[in-house]
Amino acid sequence: METLEFQAEARQLLQLMIHSIYSNKDIFLRELISNASDALDKLRLAVLQDGVEGDPSDLRIELSADPDARTLTVRDNGIGMTREEVVELIGTIARSGTAELLRRLKDANGDADLIGQFGVGFYSTFMVADKVTLVTRKAGTEGHGTRWESAGEGTYTIEDAPDAPVGTSVTVHLRPADEEDALFDYTADRKIREIVKRYSDFIAFPIRMGDETLNSMKALWARPRSEVSDDEYHQFYKHVSHDWADPLEIINLRAEGTFEYEALLFIPSTAPFDLFHRDTRRGLQLYVKRVFIMDDSKELIPDYLRFVKGVVDAADLSLNVSREILQQDRQIQLIRRRLVKKVLSTIKDMRSNAPEKYATFWREFGRALKEGLLNDPDNQKAILEVASFASTAGPDPTTLADYVERMKEGQDAIYYLTGDSRAQVVNSPHMEAFQAQGYEVLVLTDPVDELWVEAVPDYEGHKLQSVARGDVDLPAPADTPPPSGDFAPLVAFLKSTLEEQVKDVRLSHRLTTSAACLVGDTDDMPPALEKMYRAMGQEPPRVKRILELNPKHPLVEGLRAAHERRSDDTSLPETAELLYGTALLAEGGDLADPARFAKLLADRLADTIN
Repeated sequence: METLEFQAEARQLLQLMIHSIYSNKDIFLRELISNASDALDKLRLAVLQDGVEGDPSDLRIELSADPDARTLTVRDNGIGMTREEVVELIGTIARSGTAELLRRLKDANGDADLIGQFGVGFYSTFMVADKVTLVTRKAGTEGHGTRWESAGEGTYTIEDAPDAPVGTSVTVHLRPADEEDALFDYTADRKIREIVKRYSDFIAFPIRMGDETLNSMKALWARPRSEVSDDEYHQFYKHVSHDWADPLEIINLRAEGTFEYEALLFIPSTAPFDLFHRDTRRGLQLYVKRVFIMDDSKELIPDYLRFVKGVVDAADLSLNVSREILQQDRQIQLIRRRLVKKVLSTIKDMRSNAPEKYATFWREFGRALKEGLLNDPDNQKAILEVASFASTAGPDPTTLADYVERMKEGQDAIYYLTGDSRAQVVNSPHMEAFQAQGYEVLVLTDPVDELWVEAVPDYEGHKLQSVARGDVDLPAPADTPPPSGDFAPLVAFLKSTLEEQVKDVRLSHRLTTSAACLVGDTDDMPPALEKMYRAMGQEPPRVKRILELNPKHPLVEGLRAAHERRSDDTSLPETAELLYGTALLAEGGDLADPARFAKLLADRLADTIN
């Protein structure tokens, strides 16, 4: 026997579980049954695809309780685990987001709805257990099994189990019942039946206790929606997603004719912590004629809809279908296209008929959905129709259709500005004339916004135009007097002085209160996109931008007058540097030489004091 320590994060999670952070402790049995069902699916798949020895006709889950010993055992004859897998999967939480899970659990005051998002349901047994014993043996391997045991106090023991049958059994040594703490007697037949019926009735394998099968084993996706309760759908969703919260929306789909399939999809109510992790598992479960084939089929759903969970059951695919075949299969491509259209139409209906649900959806998944504007041109229009964007019109997001309805007379373009935050965008110098004249501007602050605006040429014939690029064609207010003085010499001087930093200098039509701003030509790469490429290790060509001057600003007018009086003053080039630097900082840009800028500014401030 060997005694090992849990990984540090696993010890913290165990302590949270032991101290009962979740009021509904019944779900520990749901999690064990769900794990057993996964193991049976994996064995059946290994027999079909890999030739592993086994009898897929008698796969089952067995429950046995001993009231005297106060134990409850969940046993399956599924794929089982090797000793190494036991240590990796149970002794260590091998997920990059474990620390994030613990932080969010504490921030949420122990809201264990988060736990399912991190794939650590096995640890829920310690909500009810003084000790947990696991005995397992991997199918298709020679040799002995493995026995694992822990009281959840920081260590576990592991040893050989020579007589272990193929599969896994988990024995929960139960703490004394305490109904005031929602800790029920989980050895009682009635309680076990209640939990199985509520949470696991749809499991595709028989769940037996003695000689009785406790579950109906009916595939929910094959039953008419009118015959299935919302609670049954919710429990099935939790089984396929390992989420502990109810889904936001349920989507049923059935196709008949040339090729047949059924789908049951769910939109979650909260985004998983790893929604934007590259290595996260994603995709739908694929069945063929009710036989489980694959639990993360990326071929069935595009990456920008990776948050959608559920199952697809195809009638005409081979049971030995591989990922390589799926990528080329015409039926799979047709199913994928139909699923995408159904999900997008469901979101559109949600926006029209359930605005509160839609607001939740967009808050949780809008950033992911917008990725489709880049990589799914066939559905770009449909995505734009269901998307919402923050704008200067008010605190609530707006659709593009509503934006177009509010456009001022004579306005043709849809104006937008990207940035790191709403405050940065709204306070940008580029916005001044637009806000002063009452033009609505979309406020785009997600990283993906920098990319999709380049891929979407227009919406309903209206071009998307950045207020920070190109020349603006806003009508000048009628009472605006022309600039006083001749600015041509100053513009020429600034062009020469700042030729390494800017491509041009011109008077601005977009500034009302700021002295200067930097703008790009219409086809130039935006600075934020340049920065994004550099962060990914790429080096795009450096783009020089245009310095625009506000001729009504006292600083610019003073600089014009000073240059007119003493064009050879050595301090004027330094003032030009400061003017450029403040324009760069105002839009959230990075100075090439912050130390020099700080010194110039300090020296200039010192001159004003003396």
